[in-house]
Amino acid sequence: MRPSVLVVDDEPIVRKSCRVVLEAAGWQVLEAGSASGAVALLASATPRLLIVDYKMPGEDGMRLIGRLREMGIRTPAVLMSGCSTEETARDAERLGALAFLGKPFTPDELTGTIQHVLNRIDKEDGHGPSEDPGHR
Repeated sequence: MRPSVLVVDDEPIVRKSCRVVLEAAGWQVLEAGSASGAVALLASATPRLLIVDYKMPGEDGMRLIGRLREMGIRTPAVLMSGCSTEETARDAERLGALAFLGKPFTPDELTGTIQHVLNRIDKEDGHGPSEDPGHR
């Protein structure tokens, strides 16, 4: 089974763009249009990685990551935002996001960020570097 990524963004075009790029790289892509949708999906799915938008109506991405951590869900997260500031990136890291991805991003930036995060996780866990599923 292919590893999965959960993309959480209120904009359908962003979710679709991520899906196209990530599926081409060999990932299974799950989608949620809101924080509550992500929480509901995570009740029955265990993705390898979360990609979460910062600015969403209702609960924003940083609060979502914080809530997931409080719930004991430790799935690695990447926070993405069109409002890229050093402060936002620091806040994201403080809450447990392992990377920050500024919008708009290229397909290579998306896959490169994911690979960087997975390599970091594997190194911390004492495993060898992960491979992008599309390059196995």
